[in-house]
Amino acid sequence: MRAQSASTTPTRDEPDLGHHGDAEVGDGLVDLAVNVRRAPMPDWLAEPITAALGDLAAYPDNRAARAAVAGRHGRPPEEVLLTAGAAEGFVLLARALIGVRRPVVVHPQFTEPEAALRAAGHDVERVLLDPAEDFRFDPARVPADADLVMIGNPTNPTSVLHPAADLAALARPGRVLVVDEAFADTTAAPGVPGEPESLAARRDLPGLVVVRSLTKTWGLAGLRIGYLLGDAALLARLAAAQPLWAVSTPALAAATACASPVAVAAERAIAAGLAADRDHLAARLSALPGVRVAGRPASAFVLVHLPGAAEVRQRLRERGWAVRRGDTFPGLGPDWLRVAVRDRDTTDTFTAILAEILEA
Repeated sequence: MRAQSASTTPTRDEPDLGHHGDAEVGDGLVDLAVNVRRAPMPDWLAEPITAALGDLAAYPDNRAARAAVAGRHGRPPEEVLLTAGAAEGFVLLARALIGVRRPVVVHPQFTEPEAALRAAGHDVERVLLDPAEDFRFDPARVPADADLVMIGNPTNPTSVLHPAADLAALARPGRVLVVDEAFADTTAAPGVPGEPESLAARRDLPGLVVVRSLTKTWGLAGLRIGYLLGDAALLARLAAAQPLWAVSTPALAAATACASPVAVAAERAIAAGLAADRDHLAARLSALPGVRVAGRPASAFVLVHLPGAAEVRQRLRERGWAVRRGDTFPGLGPDWLRVAVRDRDTTDTFTAILAEILEA
């Protein structure tokens, strides 16, 4: 793992931090580039969202949704800030924490946190995890005087799930520790009833802010709903930078529904099924010549190293398949691809076509 400074002015050699998986998708392509689960919306979620459309004449009232999310995570409501997707949370952090002196972002990870910091004028320092070490994280490599640290868990795009103890070791007075748990609800472990390695319920860690999203499991990317968990005083600073009524009434209805016991139980069942589908995808990919699955995937996608991946990606598009390029993530390069987990039939068809491309 190595550290480097990232100028606020992008250069030709800098990855495109604004590139996201939705840019890979096109008409007629099977989507393995976006990590949003696509399944029929359950009635317990669809019905309150639909009912909320009858209340659009009134300004949004977030109190019920805030209380529901707080109850799910064992926190008081003032330790919850509802946002228009997790991405808004990163913008609020970047804009509100204007006094930060040494922000550090652990990469490879979702690029929006660093992009938001840069846009707000921060000079960002990167800690790059080593692919030769399966992107394992050592908290000792984060500079001791870093007063803002951002890391994903599980991390996009590596699908690595870091031990909660390693992330908790980063917390200290005078530092804001931001843990992006947008994909935490996709993780599962045998014998663990909840989300393994999540810090969402931890109220004892100074400066901790946990970023959450309802986009991935419930297919709500277009609704824009997420939230931050953390110290009430810190969240109040972030809320002061947020526009009025930032979260719509239908999105608030979704947040309330997704915090219910029925939703949490369904989420855990989906995560368990996803684990089996992910293992199947990883096994099929690992059997192909020249393909290496990075680390031990734990989320809704896998990262693979494949020499010539940029050309392979283009040939996959010609055959009707979209996967996520890896070179826009700091710490990766053109020989990396991210592949979303889908059902086994889709995986088998995809890997058969990939095998044909590799053999040609």
